Amino acid sequence: MTDSTQGGGTDEPLGRASYLFEGRRVLVSDLVDAGLLNAGTQLAFRQRRSKETHLARVTADGRIELGDGRRFKSPSTAAAAATGRGPYDGWTAWELEDGTLLDVLRQNLLDSVAEPPLPGGPAVDGSAGPHARLKEARKQADADSPVALTVRDLLGWWGASRRGYLVSEQIAAELANHGLSTVPDFAAVGIDDRVTLTGPPVALAGVEEEEETPEQEATAEKETPRTTRATGSAASGDEEGEGEPIQGQTVGNLPSALRGVVSVTSSASFEEVFTKMQLNGYSQLPVLNGTRNLQGAVTWESVALARHTDSGAPFTRAITKAHAVSYADHLIDVLPYLEQHGFLLVRDQTNQIAGIITIADVAAEYGATARPFLLIGDLDRQLRRIISEGLVLAEVIKLCDPDGLRGLTSFGQMSYGDYQRVLSNEKQWNTLGWPLDRRSFTAHLDELRLVRNELMHFNDKDKVGDDAIPKLRHMIELLRNYGG
Repeated sequence: MTDSTQGGGTDEPLGRASYLFEGRRVLVSDLVDAGLLNAGTQLAFRQRRSKETHLARVTADGRIELGDGRRFKSPSTAAAAATGRGPYDGWTAWELEDGTLLDVLRQNLLDSVAEPPLPGGPAVDGSAGPHARLKEARKQADADSPVALTVRDLLGWWGASRRGYLVSEQIAAELANHGLSTVPDFAAVGIDDRVTLTGPPVALAGVEEEEETPEQEATAEKETPRTTRATGSAASGDEEGEGEPIQGQTVGNLPSALRGVVSVTSSASFEEVFTKMQLNGYSQLPVLNGTRNLQGAVTWESVALARHTDSGAPFTRAITKAHAVSYADHLIDVLPYLEQHGFLLVRDQTNQIAGIITIADVAAEYGATARPFLLIGDLDRQLRRIISEGLVLAEVIKLCDPDGLRGLTSFGQMSYGDYQRVLSNEKQWNTLGWPLDRRSFTAHLDELRLVRNELMHFNDKDKVGDDAIPKLRHMIELLRNYGG
């Protein structure tokens, strides 16, 4: 059973396990188990443009079996296999003989087990749970009026304030269950950046687009970011293991990555460049002929070199190569390019140049990430020092390893849990002789344990809360003052 307080190591309540599915994606087998879909039911995928119809049937174990005998757990995978192309949103592609989509049955299942709205309350208000909010978001997305909100506000729908691994996984699953995607990916941007909740694209909902010419295909390929997956994607989110939230820091998690850029065109003058760089305190400017058409960049160094070699050189002589990466690229993967160029331009989900990152941005990010780790290390050292200097080892071992199963023989082998166990013991606490309240002290130690667990298990995409670092510092200061 999933812990109802899952939040990536936080103790923030997320309420009842989502739809009785514990935050996981709905499967075809769930529809069968609930009696909404019978084994042997025939399914059809009708491609409107080609007029082709692909048939399949539902198996007793909730698989989709094609005419050639191949079986698939995922409707989307089954649709792609049937046509030999894709991706497709299988939930809005496969339909029953009466035209009912699998997606409709999925929504009926979610409705049947979701918590009812508050008596007399509006359909969706500030107290509504995720199901009601997502249901309304899907309705608005289908009406071409998608909901836009910050990642922080999206997390608030689940009562969370940070993107811990567990809560991110739950959100991704519940978005997928409603056929929703976040654009850009909520896991790959800053917590205060805005995302849009979109439904299944028309091209993925069983409707084929017009054929493209080779020139159009080449243009589309050129203008498509290398990473285009969206968390909870309706195209792939129903396959086990697919559509999961991006883990680890991404380029888009940096504050400057999607905050816009000041740029010049290739027809700019040196005077325009000087003015913009000095007014903004920049060391470089991207050269853009259109939001997607990156020509390069100018830097103080490239300007000086162009003018030095030819005092009458045109501005274009100062344009140097610039490297662009996707907002969804993992930060660690782009570090070699950042080291080489000193800065990187960032493309958003539409392939537009939406921001710029520098070595200073990455240094600040890693510095902010490393700071709590350093404080946790100092806290461990202070606790171990106080216990080793003030208490008897034999008494400590009797408390922490009474059966000798751990083979505890020194203070250096103690864990954070051991520190808590020893300092919460009234006899050991009195031995220290501190004029402090033991219960308050040990309660604070337990709060710091939660912070420590988040950090040490890399559960949290976002940094620890603003109050965590002061709490760590205050505890360390107290230990130094009373521990000698």
